[in-house]
Amino acid sequence: MHKNRSQSRFQQHRECIRRDVCEHSAVDFFNVLTGPQLLELTEGYLPAHRERLYPPTVALSMFIKQALDEDGSCQRAVNGWAAQRVAEGLRPQSVDTGAYCRARQRLPVEMVRALTRETGKLLCAQANTGWRWRGRTVKLVDGTGISMPDTSDNQAQYPQSSNQAPGVGFPLARLVGVICLSTGAVVDAAIGPFAGKGHSEHGLVRELLDGFCAGEVMLADALYCSYWLIAMLQSAGVDVLFEQHGSRITDFRRGHRLGTRDHVVTWRKPVARPSWMTRAQYEAYPDELTVREVAGEKRVLVTTMLDPRKTRKKDLLELYKQRWHVELDFRNIKTTLGMEVLRCLTPQMVEKELWVNLLAYNLIRLLMAQAALEVGLHPRELSFKHTVQMWTQWILLHSGRGQDWQRDTLFQLIAQVRVGHRPGRLEPRARKRRPKPYPWLKVPRPLARQQIREFGYLPNA
Repeated sequence: MHKNRSQSRFQQHRECIRRDVCEHSAVDFFNVLTGPQLLELTEGYLPAHRERLYPPTVALSMFIKQALDEDGSCQRAVNGWAAQRVAEGLRPQSVDTGAYCRARQRLPVEMVRALTRETGKLLCAQANTGWRWRGRTVKLVDGTGISMPDTSDNQAQYPQSSNQAPGVGFPLARLVGVICLSTGAVVDAAIGPFAGKGHSEHGLVRELLDGFCAGEVMLADALYCSYWLIAMLQSAGVDVLFEQHGSRITDFRRGHRLGTRDHVVTWRKPVARPSWMTRAQYEAYPDELTVREVAGEKRVLVTTMLDPRKTRKKDLLELYKQRWHVELDFRNIKTTLGMEVLRCLTPQMVEKELWVNLLAYNLIRLLMAQAALEVGLHPRELSFKHTVQMWTQWILLHSGRGQDWQRDTLFQLIAQVRVGHRPGRLEPRARKRRPKPYPWLKVPRPLARQQIREFGYLPNA
């Protein structure tokens, strides 16, 4: 009896979710972009809930839409949902943001994280064979910094840089991402404080190694070119291509010569044991590593692809040029989606906001992959920002028209704008537009307000 009652409640829960997905056009992200696999995954993570103005699927879709909207405020999201309800013939609702903010807080971060990883894995695994490098899956790895509002909770979890005085800086998080080279999708990510023991890019990337499969290739810059990381990946059957770290001297007169400035050498295990590694772990690492070093394009590359008949030096140099895509992908995530500075005021919501932004990014990448497949292009040839603009306008005008309503037309419009082929592009890291001549705020904002109340504005302020 108890088992039947539990099954009945579970079936009611599933039907409630499916009804939300089918009836509310605010969840077009699920209807248009995802299939049964992701809906089943969503059902598995959502807790049982009563009927609300913002059921979980609606709250998540509104949260995703916030990430894609230029005005990412909660008020803008609630206003849009209220207007949409009226357009669909439903009764008007309050435009107070409190209920929606509470609905966002109830969303399980585990669900958003799982959806992001699953969309990334699906895109990467189902990428067209012609999009892959020599038929192999290549995954880009890199790290970046993320800022957030200066609250005491955020400062405690993600402290500001130690070389800044209290009240001057902002909480800062470090994000390391694994991105599919073929489709640009985020396969996995790890977040931690920007500074502190165990929170370096190497520490975070070690959390992500389980997502690599035998036969894949990790492509990253010189920061990741360490004995330990190469040994871990090599033991799992994963090849690497890194730029040589500046602390290591490359001498092409040694080792087994394969060609001009191309040889195979043996690296000995470092004597010093890293602080994060136990003695048993240190002993388990091999005493030597056999790697290939090649030079060209004013850099030295290190790889575990040793056979020059299978992988030519030219192929390695051309592949490393594509590492630049990870910089463009992070620019799309941080600048186009506005994730460079997050909005949430607590660490729990900061983490959730970050994963929602990555999920929104993957959904756009899914659209780009579908459009590229329809017109016979590579997803990297399409414009990410154009796709965001096209999709946000499309769901605004065509929401509620059905899952397959003129999808081919949407894909054709997305494929019309292509990015230029700019090999070897160089841009100065400098700003031309001058900032306004206001003094720097060097104390916490509440203290500054109190000082203004007591002493008034300073003459130079």
